[in-house]
Amino acid sequence: RMTYTLLGADRVKYASETPGALGGHARTKVYGRLDCGVGVRNARLGHTRHRVFFADEATAIAAGYRPCGACLRDKYRAWKAANPG
Repeated sequence: RMTYTLLGADRVKYASETPGALGGHARTKVYGRLDCGVGVRNARLGHTRHRVFFADEATAIAAGYRPCGACLRDKYRAWKAANPG
């Protein structure tokens, strides 16, 4: 069986038999779709050391991550309106 490493709401990594639905970057605290052009480009450039994965959006938000402005524009705009400055 294949296992995947995901990040929980408590920011602790755990093993899962289900791959993550969303990817994130641990340093910037941004999460987005796995097919996001920004994430894919960074992975191609070898910037994977700080890559994390989440089971769902609620977990990413609970872990303190914000939506990606590139692939989740509407969610990012809503987040930015609620978190000015």
